[in-house]
Amino acid sequence: MSRNRNWKYAFLIMALAVTGCNSIGTWEKQERQQIDKYIKSLGDTVFVLYPSGLYYIELFAGTGRRPVDYDTVYFKYEAKFLDHVTWDTNDPVSVPYKHVMGTDEGRVVAGVDEGLRYMRDGGRAKLLTPSSLAYGFEGLWQIVPGYTPLLWIIDIDSVKAGPGK
Repeated sequence: MSRNRNWKYAFLIMALAVTGCNSIGTWEKQERQQIDKYIKSLGDTVFVLYPSGLYYIELFAGTGRRPVDYDTVYFKYEAKFLDHVTWDTNDPVSVPYKHVMGTDEGRVVAGVDEGLRYMRDGGRAKLLTPSSLAYGFEGLWQIVPGYTPLLWIIDIDSVKAGPGK
């Protein structure tokens, strides 16, 4: 009898796992459709799509240093949903955000860290991060729902060389 019960529990767990995978696939598909719809709405604006899934467009080419691991980047940002609603910014603040590339100091989401690496000191860019490069399936508290792609507008104020550079 207990063997029968164990098989029932095993089957139930497998069924839940498969159902969960299907719902994850549905969420990912909806996110992909949301990104595609947003990009089509921009008309001639061309984002570069990197293998990680990051969409990048340079708005103003900086002329300074390109940040690498252990460099400190000071930047201003505006974080938006794809409907252009701003959910976070440090733009009106006089002190730029400080992030040390490739470390946990001033930690930023993976898509912003990657996007900063394509920019130069003094540059401005727009990044479109799928949830896999931002807050994932969990989201961010009750601010950013899971599976939410985000738009970031980044202005690098300065890049300071890391130790030994």
